[in-house]
Amino acid sequence: MLAKRLGIAALCLIQLLWPVPASADESAREIDWLELMPESDLALLNNLPEVEHEGDGPASLPDEIMTGRVVPAMNGVEGRIPGFVVPLKTTGDMRILEFFLVPYFGACIHVPPPPPNQIIHVKYPQGIQLEVLYEPVWVEGTLRTERVENDVAAASYTIQAESVELY
Repeated sequence: MLAKRLGIAALCLIQLLWPVPASADESAREIDWLELMPESDLALLNNLPEVEHEGDGPASLPDEIMTGRVVPAMNGVEGRIPGFVVPLKTTGDMRILEFFLVPYFGACIHVPPPPPNQIIHVKYPQGIQLEVLYEPVWVEGTLRTERVENDVAAASYTIQAESVELY
């Protein structure tokens, strides 16, 4: 009898202490940008020589890391990832319908862009309006390993967004 009471008490305590997400968005799997890079690219990044700040041009990444290799296991992963918007297609009322999601502000505007496996091409038919482009956002949807290229940059991944909201 005592064991039964303790079991019920333990169950009640677990239910009280168990974190309950405030919304469905918070329960979505969070995707980390480094998960999008194969081990070989991560090793290249970890072994980059120190950046020299002499000369005229911007620092560049090794050509090998710019190939845009993907992590096949990330194809079809549902979740959400934070990042910054680089608009590609907008409406007359400035809703952004299509954009590149990048891991840091200013990517693709300044040279060089991040490696293609650190850029996600996002389509969001509902569109999002941002007061300023330096506001980070969460993009939720299903990640696909699909290459998209345009004049701005190349992306190794795509998402047909289910939601886009401020970070």
